[in-house]
Amino acid sequence: MPDTIATAALPGSRRLFIGLLWVASLCQGQRTPTISYITPSITTKIGGTIEMDCSVLYATEYPILWVKLPSHCSAARETYNLRAQESDSCTPVPLSSGSALIVRDNRFSMRYDTASSTYTLQIKDVQRPDEGTYQCQIIVAINNKVTRHVRLDVSQPPVIADNSTRSIVVQEGQEAKLICHASGAPPPSVAWRRQNNAILPTGGIQYRGNVLTINSVKKEDRGTYYCVADNGIGKPAQRNVAVEVEFPPSVEGGGQIQQAMGYSVQMDCHVEAYPRPTITWIHQGIQLSTNQIYAVDNGYVTAEDFTETSVRVKRLGPRQLGKYLCRAQNKLGSSEKEFVIQESYEPNCVVGLCGDFSSGCSGFKSLFSMLITLSILLVAVK
Repeated sequence: MPDTIATAALPGSRRLFIGLLWVASLCQGQRTPTISYITPSITTKIGGTIEMDCSVLYATEYPILWVKLPSHCSAARETYNLRAQESDSCTPVPLSSGSALIVRDNRFSMRYDTASSTYTLQIKDVQRPDEGTYQCQIIVAINNKVTRHVRLDVSQPPVIADNSTRSIVVQEGQEAKLICHASGAPPPSVAWRRQNNAILPTGGIQYRGNVLTINSVKKEDRGTYYCVADNGIGKPAQRNVAVEVEFPPSVEGGGQIQQAMGYSVQMDCHVEAYPRPTITWIHQGIQLSTNQIYAVDNGYVTAEDFTETSVRVKRLGPRQLGKYLCRAQNKLGSSEKEFVIQESYEPNCVVGLCGDFSSGCSGFKSLFSMLITLSILLVAVK
């Protein structure tokens, strides 16, 4: 009885204080679960290994999940219809529950640290499809969860697409388009330049953009162009693009040539054309070919679509005097130059080999000297 009387006799202020302690103890047991730490955004290269940490408080009685959000969904979206996944294209893909892994992929693993209540999702050999937003969730109720996000970006060196231009053939005066498509993460920038840093048809030594347009192609525009894609990851990607310009022949050479009878004469033509031209030599309306009188070279390509051609008169006679035509022709046109061989009384060693004179006195004297020498040797032997 005295104890009862003593309790009843407690002051009102003390009873209020005990009541507050009791309410506080109830609140202490019902604290809201929170995510105290989440890994910041991650950028890694293909083939790398990354870890995402999610530390929680007051969540021992709640499910903890790692999920991946579809790439087209906003990371800020918090409401998902988990009961109708087929009708909700933004349904996240569950990866783990607690310390157990859900997804069947050997590259993924889960680790749980009890001391810090940290759930760590690890991904090895990261690939481009792994890029996206990952979410750590504490499921409090059906329509109530606590979430935080980690953005994973996967960097990739630039790659030039197969449908980019490899080579192009265009006629002089027409338009040419050189196209270069490149992918990578981050998206690469594309620039064009020419071999040996020659000036581009558009001006300057570099042009930035996926498409290099040459409005009216000239034969001087032919050559090798380089498409270079760079995004700062690894080495820039480069593709060589061959530009061939078709144009009609232009011929250099011709003029008057003087030579003494019995000496050789050579006439040279320099032809520039693409496609490679057909070259003919004509004298008095007759096409020349190699025989006892002429040695005809119908052309050999040197460089940059230049062709060298020549005809040599082995031994000049009266019938070999007169006009000669060097004619070059391809599908775009033709061009020719005229040579005129005239007789002179002095050998011209510039257009012929003076030692080739074999039909006159020099040849006869040489043969006569050989016969005399042979006769002397035969007499001496006897």
